[in-house]
Amino acid sequence: MSGSALRLVECLAILASSLFLVLGIASHDACAAEPATAHAVSDTDLEWGPCPDFFPAGCQIAVLHGDPSKPNLDVFFRVPGNYDLPAHWHTSAERMVLVAGELNVTYDGQPAVKLKPGTYAYGPASLPHSGRCVSNEPCVLFIAFEESLDATPVASEPK
Repeated sequence: MSGSALRLVECLAILASSLFLVLGIASHDACAAEPATAHAVSDTDLEWGPCPDFFPAGCQIAVLHGDPSKPNLDVFFRVPGNYDLPAHWHTSAERMVLVAGELNVTYDGQPAVKLKPGTYAYGPASLPHSGRCVSNEPCVLFIAFEESLDATPVASEPK
């Protein structure tokens, strides 16, 4: 390889290395732009909103992280004590941890399970389920949705 061709290869290698370094820093900065966060159910700055219309009055949701119209959403889901959750399904799988109360959950074709504070549960996408907060105190679930947030009454068949 001639001297000028070798210099060209060296220059291209330096340029490529610089580009990877700049892109690496930019992607790190983009990740660092999102702050870490922590929330407690008792936080007064949480914004509690209503559940879908087919849920009886008293059901509330607070967004902890993410946008309900986009994937990767975390919420607190709260219902009063002795409250029935109507049968419904989600297009997203959900990962849950009960924070307060005691909640019976039944997924179609499976036996009911009683969640107590600290209990983890996984709900597959499109699998109809219902529940009942069996405690006198409110039930609060932490739920992580993989996809955007939706809830469809069981009268509407899963896709």
